[in-house]
Amino acid sequence: MADTKIVIVEDEEALSTLLEYNLTKEGFTTILAHDGEEGLLCIAEEKPDLVVLDWMLPKVSGIEVCRQLRANRETRNIPVIMLTARAEEADRVRGLETGADDYLTKPFSMNELAARIRAVLRRIRPALMDELVTFGDIEVDRTAHKVRRGGTEVHLGPTEFRLLDHFIQHPGRVFSREQLLNSVWGSDVYVEIRTVDVHIGRLRKALSKHGDGNPIRTVRSAGYALELV
Repeated sequence: MADTKIVIVEDEEALSTLLEYNLTKEGFTTILAHDGEEGLLCIAEEKPDLVVLDWMLPKVSGIEVCRQLRANRETRNIPVIMLTARAEEADRVRGLETGADDYLTKPFSMNELAARIRAVLRRIRPALMDELVTFGDIEVDRTAHKVRRGGTEVHLGPTEFRLLDHFIQHPGRVFSREQLLNSVWGSDVYVEIRTVDVHIGRLRKALSKHGDGNPIRTVRSAGYALELV
């Protein structure tokens, strides 16, 4: 995703410096703005590929910035990842309903943010999709339909490959079994809900053979998520 331009709107100086350093190191071009008003001007001028936007900002809040971006024909399609200390579900829903494409709760790892950025760009702009995607020590080669972990090839069946590819496009996001059925198998295919657990088990077993720890986390009463271990 070379030449991808990202505007970072963050008022905490230490965090904005850290974001700029790490995202530049990942190969992105970064532009900083330190309040909502400056962020709106910067986005209008730069027309970035993506915006990393803090919720709590001086002058204009992140939520209002997101609203204005979605209301403007020239910026409505720019993907937005919101950063916030608000962890309540109602706040996450509000952020997403305002138009954010993803939502990351502080504190977060820079690796996860970079993975989320790539995942959003792949979903929003398929032309930017990498054929080779990495998450931690897991590497997915979409062209060859091959997976490696820690440099060693992992042998997966076609369903397990699609599951992993889906997870790696949404790192850290929890998916219910029903959501996985619709996304991986398709909403027009009848498959028993228990089938998801079977394939998750196979995926875990295959990944665990060639790496430390199990990256597929079970979230009780909610579903499954791919996380760094």
